[in-house]
Amino acid sequence: MAKAAAVQFSCTECGYTAGRWFGKCPGCASFGTLVEETVAPAGAASSAGPRTPLRLVDVEVEEAARIGTGVSELDRVLGGGLVPASLVLLGGEPGVGKSTLLLTALQEISATRKALLVTGEESTAQVKLRADRLGGPANVQILAETELETVCETLRAERPDVCVIDSIQTLHASEIGSAPGSVAQVREAAARLLRVSKECGVATILVGHVTKDGSVAGPRVLEHLVDCVLQFEGDRYHAHRVLRAVKNRFGSTNELGVFEMTGSGLAGVPDASAVFGQTVAGEPGAAVACALEGTRPILLEIQALVAQSELAMPRRVATGVDPKRLAMIVAVLSRHAGVPLGQADVFVNVAGGVRIDEPGADLAVALAIASAARRLPVRAGRAAFGEIGLTGRLRPAAQAERRLEECAKLGLVRAVAPAGTPAHGKIGVEAAETLRAAIRAGLEPHADRPAEGDEAATTAE
Repeated sequence: MAKAAAVQFSCTECGYTAGRWFGKCPGCASFGTLVEETVAPAGAASSAGPRTPLRLVDVEVEEAARIGTGVSELDRVLGGGLVPASLVLLGGEPGVGKSTLLLTALQEISATRKALLVTGEESTAQVKLRADRLGGPANVQILAETELETVCETLRAERPDVCVIDSIQTLHASEIGSAPGSVAQVREAAARLLRVSKECGVATILVGHVTKDGSVAGPRVLEHLVDCVLQFEGDRYHAHRVLRAVKNRFGSTNELGVFEMTGSGLAGVPDASAVFGQTVAGEPGAAVACALEGTRPILLEIQALVAQSELAMPRRVATGVDPKRLAMIVAVLSRHAGVPLGQADVFVNVAGGVRIDEPGADLAVALAIASAARRLPVRAGRAAFGEIGLTGRLRPAAQAERRLEECAKLGLVRAVAPAGTPAHGKIGVEAAETLRAAIRAGLEPHADRPAEGDEAATTAE
């Protein structure tokens, strides 16, 4: 008698599995995300015999040239292009431009290589309309299919150099009883496509949906299976998009790609500093940060607003900055820099929808907050970078010379930086050992004296 199939419950957010249903997932603490799945019984044991392992020194590595996508910003984030037989996962919110970006890349690749697009969300006619808007369909092959077995057999038969699956949540295997997009279906689809990609040498790009917190939907094992995880960020109501690597086995995870959405598709922005680093002279609450994303320095405008709070617990709201890091900077400003903010609401925003992760932008955030609190603008033509310690001292930022070169390229005259930062011939450096000294050097004269009537900034702790 055949063994009956087992039933388990899997979380649609993190992939946690359990033998019974929970209202709250023990893995990710999400409510109502556990769904019922049928687990097929284990098959008969394999009759294959053992294989003799190889010594690592005896393994021969074939140097495979990377496949250029024709989109410079995408190649930058990938580390120079697609690696043959690799599996890449691209995630992003609906409408951010994932399909547009990949179709543009396929059009460029198809000029010299074989490119295939497997679409499960759109018809071939809809894709053709988008391709015409982007400049023509070129030689891209297209397959409108959602059955996993058919997709895998097509890849084995056609053996394209690059294949895009749009999207992984639409594929389904007939032997799995759950609906398309479920944890079991996504896991099975990714595992099979991984095997086919390695066997046939196909560079495969999977398009994935994202959850409400911005992470790629589906089981966590999906991110472990693939070689590269890319995150496409941006607001659909803004023109600029940011592409960053969350995981990359063949390159750096710190690179950043910037795109601009135009009427004819996504266009790369080679000089992102000119877009995000523009400020209005004499405007309090704005500072220019010179951040470093991988090997790419970029100037960003940091905006801050300080207002007297009407709440018992003042708010600390951050957009584009880590909220925990903002709370630390506010505490150091109050304790060591003479900018009491205990009874003030503090709002910080990075212009353009860019997110800053590196600590080298701490000093610019602090200058913007101090400028807003004291109602004194940052000195004209100045940028700032440096890490802030809990003692109020500044720590040097990595690759300071490259940051200074980027500041000089955009016409800035001086940079406020931690003590020990090497000077640069084209731009002056105002070195400061403490945060208090940096504020004194960065703000307009009399920055150490609060402006009259500034109730939010002069409230005692």
